[in-house]
Order: sequence, then C-alpha cells, then structure tokens
Amino acid sequence: MEFGGAISEERRLGRVLQQARKNAGLTQQAMCDKTGISLSTLAKVERGAISSPSVFTVFQIAHVLDLSMDELLSGVTPRRYGMGVQTAAANKKVSRSGVRFVYFDMNGVLVRAAVSKACMKLAEESGVTSDVIETIFWQYNSDVCRGSMGLDEFNTILAERLDMLVDWNRYYLMAVEPTPGIAELTQWVSENYKVGVVSNTFPDLMQPMLERGILPATHFDTIIDSSEVHALKPDARMFEIAAERAGVAPSEILLVDDDRLNLAAAGQYGWHTMGFDAYQPEASIVSVSTALQPAD
Repeated sequence: MEFGGAISEERRLGRVLQQARKNAGLTQQAMCDKTGISLSTLAKVERGAISSPSVFTVFQIAHVLDLSMDELLSGVTPRRYGMGVQTAAANKKVSRSGVRFVYFDMNGVLVRAAVSKACMKLAEESGVTSDVIETIFWQYNSDVCRGSMGLDEFNTILAERLDMLVDWNRYYLMAVEPTPGIAELTQWVSENYKVGVVSNTFPDLMQPMLERGILPATHFDTIIDSSEVHALKPDARMFEIAAERAGVAPSEILLVDDDRLNLAAAGQYGWHTMGFDAYQPEASIVSVSTALQPAD
C-alpha cells in the first residue's frame, strides 16, 4: 500500500523494468519471447503486483536488455533481490590457467542434492516405497528440468501414483541443505573472478532456496536455470548459452560440477573443468581455490 504519494519497492522495480523494456523498443510479448518469462508474470512484475519477484526473472530481463544488474536496478535496493556485493570489474583476476569466469553447478555443488531424501519423506507419508517414487522422479526429471513438462503436470502424475496431493518442490526444500564451506568459496571466487550458476533444475526452486539461505548470497554475474532456457547439461545448447552469457572465450571458463558427463561435455567445448564432492567438500574446496590462484 502507498501512503502520501510514496511508491512501494515493488512498484518502483516494476517501473524501472518497464521503462528499460520500452527503451529497448520491446513489447511485453517480445520480452517474454526472449526471456521465456510468461506474459502474465511479466505484466504483474511491471505493475508491482508481485512482492519480491524472483532474482532469476530479473537476471533474465537484464541479460536480454544487455544491461548489468547494477544498471538495470539503478534506484532499487539490490540486496532486496538476493544479490551480494559486486566487486568492480577492474579488480577481477585471471587464473594461472587462464580462467576468467567460473560456473558452479547447483545440485551437488552449491547444495547437497536431496532427491533421495525427498523421496524417502514421500514414502513415509504415502506408503509407496522410496525406490518406486525415485523411479518415477527420474522418469520425468529431464522433461521438467528442460521445461517441456510443467511442474503442475509432474505433481499430478505423482499424486495419481501415490494417491495423495503432492508438491514436489516442498518436499525437496525440506530435504536440501547447503554444502558446508561453499558460501565462503563462492564469495572468494566472486571477489576475484566473474562467477555464475549453470544448473539442471526444476522450475521455481532457486528463489526459495536463496530466500531460505540454502543458496549462498554471493553476487552471481549470470544464473542459467535449465527450466527457463529449455536446455540441459550435457547438451551442446546449454554450454552455448552459458558461454555466450559469460562473455569470455570457452578456454577462459571453468565449470565446477559433480557430474562426470557434464564435465566431459564442458571439456569437449574447451572449458576448464573440476569435479566436486558435496559430501567431502573440504578437499574439493581446496582444489578449486588452488586452481584459481591468480596469475599475478
């Protein structure tokens, strides 16, 4: 609600985004086509009808408009949208191996993947074995992460098989936990290099994880959510999108991931790669920080 002519933070953000879109000569529909954001969501954001819209929605808009988050959110408090403090580009480093940009995977790196735990909780409540539930999950996982199947449709399938109402994301959020030490690592990396997230993930998971402190509050220069870009690692398209948004040569990108197939694919495209074990993070964190020692 607004009093005495004061503009709410949501309305202020909406006006900023709307003006930036108009300055770029884009209609709402054109913006939606480029970002993958639904027309109804964009309209609500621009009206200020969504409280604290997803930081990932704002990242998508900034990318399409070729603006930094700081440029796009001029006049809007950046921490409101989950961003950490950005280190000036002039202070960024180059590693001894030539890395300028570091991508972190989410499930298995930034957080300890929680599919099995979520399935076990569902098993307790439904009476269906966790093995059966996990089989159903993996049957549809790629389609949901790619955005070719909606989350509601997946929940309906689970509900029919388990004979109970299911909100998969709620069970996942109850089970997932941050990887110990990862917040300190990503903060150090962001202070020295450009940094991003590239993840195969269900829709509408990242923002709740950020709000609950499960994801680190590091400033990420770009975040690539598979459900929004409709591509998956290890497919070529996912790496093409990530390289384009990084804005550096493939030979200047490092991928930190727990999946060997993803690491192998990244290596084929000329990226540097490092495996990560979220259940023995100390050794992985030391390896990553050692590999990223600046050239100077």
